[in-house]
Amino acid sequence: MNEQELKNLLDKQHTFFASGDTQPVAFRLAQLTRLEQALSRYEKALCNALKQDLGKSSIESYMCEIGLTLSELHWMKKHLPRLAKCTRVSTPVSQFAAKSFRSPSPYGTVLIMSPWNYPVLLTLEPLIDALAAGNTAVVKPSAYAPCTSKVLQKLLEECFPSKYVAVVTGGRAENRALLQQKFDMIFFTGGKSVGREVLRSAAEYLTPVTLELGGKSPCIVDSTAKIELAARRIVFGKFLNCGQTCVAPDYILCDRRIQNKLLDALKKEIIRQFNTNPLQNPDYGKIINEKHFQRILGLINASKIAYGGQSDAETLRIAPTLLTDVTWEDAVMGEEIFGPVLPVLAYDSLEDAIRTVESQPHPLALYLFSESVPNQKKVLRSCRFGGGCINDTIIHLATSAMPFGGVGESGMGCYHGKAGFETFSHYRSIVDKKTWIDLPIRYQKYTKRKERLLKKLSLWKLL
Repeated sequence: MNEQELKNLLDKQHTFFASGDTQPVAFRLAQLTRLEQALSRYEKALCNALKQDLGKSSIESYMCEIGLTLSELHWMKKHLPRLAKCTRVSTPVSQFAAKSFRSPSPYGTVLIMSPWNYPVLLTLEPLIDALAAGNTAVVKPSAYAPCTSKVLQKLLEECFPSKYVAVVTGGRAENRALLQQKFDMIFFTGGKSVGREVLRSAAEYLTPVTLELGGKSPCIVDSTAKIELAARRIVFGKFLNCGQTCVAPDYILCDRRIQNKLLDALKKEIIRQFNTNPLQNPDYGKIINEKHFQRILGLINASKIAYGGQSDAETLRIAPTLLTDVTWEDAVMGEEIFGPVLPVLAYDSLEDAIRTVESQPHPLALYLFSESVPNQKKVLRSCRFGGGCINDTIIHLATSAMPFGGVGESGMGCYHGKAGFETFSHYRSIVDKKTWIDLPIRYQKYTKRKERLLKKLSLWKLL
């Protein structure tokens, strides 16, 4: 799609939004129902596409993509009538007689740029929130997941007219062309480097942006943790989708006293969940492409492999790999791994672990395995991160009841459920002033008597 075609598309969306047709709650609910029905029809096709792009099993595809998307749909349909209502707030006595309220208003035409690692979930979930808020949308799936992008395009084009929801496919050229257009809001999920480009482009038009990025999410395991259970949940969260999850534990910080015990438990869990030869496990995923396959292999120092390390270039698979004796000077600690490699570092005190975490850019997630309530409180009080779990990994994002998003370099803004509706809405503050009375105190001429009344009413704080 060339620049002129993009402009024509946006003109159509702006016109459709200006018509007001996207505003009624009944219309929004009907569109969410259409999307829900389309998802049911395309479930098998999406699972097949995810298998081709990422090697995902049908169970993983439903559990981590389609099922979570349907969950957001159901939540939004249930709560949308309440979310779309104006909310009354208190009115200062100095503004008598009036009522005050907050009024949610859609931004207009929004751009949703999604990544390749969870191409269904991270395309459709923000779209659900955008449509629920009353916007039109242009969706840009990742070119790195071509099979899934093709099915998503077919699904959305069957479901919605392009003046309402449009899909633009392609690679970097199309991304650049889209970012040169004037949108009313941009929602981006992906890496930091592209996130910076999105922010720079949005600044040209002062366009509001939500960035869902990533980072090196730590997993702290203290001496009180239930080691076997911690290992099971860490292995699940780390090696799900072959480690290509933005909130996967990027590295472990464990109490030195339990390091060997934890390593043994991690090895047992890898075998338990993926068998002795994970590269032959049909339910174990693959790296998205040759470029990332080689990048991840380049992060593995063979002399520091404690377990795993095998790879198959033909199938783009890398076995779950544990590294020990790792330092922050190693390549694997210099970037987000985004693959099935898990460095295990030791600490001597919890304070040391906290200092390590806080010395790095704020991560998208943090995980703590501990049976000590004081330790749990200390970590939550001392560390800054997007979200996380105590005694589990990644499941904090699998709910519409809590916002999901980063902080600092791991992102800005959040979504899911109520937070998603709010992200794609502007909240207008409205005062409905009555006309049956008009207090003269604010008008000139000013007198000492008015000044005394102003001070009593504390009106100067509101002017």
